[in-house]
Amino acid sequence: MKTGALIFDMDGTMIDSMRFHAKSWSEFTRRHGIAMDVDEVLRRTTGRNGVECMRELFGPSLPEDKALVLAGEKESIYRELFAPVFAEVRGFRRFARQAADRGLKLAVGTAGDRHNIEFAMARLSLERLPDAVVGGDQGLPGKPDPAIFLEAARRVGVPAAQCIVFEDAPLGIEAAGRAGMRAVAICTTHSPAELAGPHVVAQARDYEELMTKNFLESLDA
Repeated sequence: MKTGALIFDMDGTMIDSMRFHAKSWSEFTRRHGIAMDVDEVLRRTTGRNGVECMRELFGPSLPEDKALVLAGEKESIYRELFAPVFAEVRGFRRFARQAADRGLKLAVGTAGDRHNIEFAMARLSLERLPDAVVGGDQGLPGKPDPAIFLEAARRVGVPAAQCIVFEDAPLGIEAAGRAGMRAVAICTTHSPAELAGPHVVAQARDYEELMTKNFLESLDA
């Protein structure tokens, strides 16, 4: 099948950040007296936008303005923790450069807000900026709803069937399938079994492994 665009989730897929999201959730829940295991918090929030995350913790009737303030607090903790040790998922920058050199459109589709996107992009210092970036604070529902990925495809002008999503989380893999897109599972935070599906065309620990397997060369771009 022809491939015209690659759409990347951000946290755990482009950047090796999930341990620091876990740590920030631990601190955030401690501050607010929320008695919930961090693994359960991550299960319920990864892939969702900030308002959705806070309503998972504080209840569905939490007003949007209060949810946004709480989400901002949590993400500020995350950036403070991750900044001193910021790291990409191994091989991402080189993989992205090679994909762009092959004429593929590149997009980011993340539930992260504009502050986390700016934080990540400034530190990644990509040779070529993505052709589109869709974030979780742009009025779209979070994953597993396919809206973020479909909007990314619309912005780069490539049909969904010609897009491949790169994801590290089950809700993101599900969202890709619901969008009618193929997916590559980046197994930084979940096992291959947790990221399986009929639309998953490859699984790898990181982009170095994908490049070793000549993934880009195998595409009909």
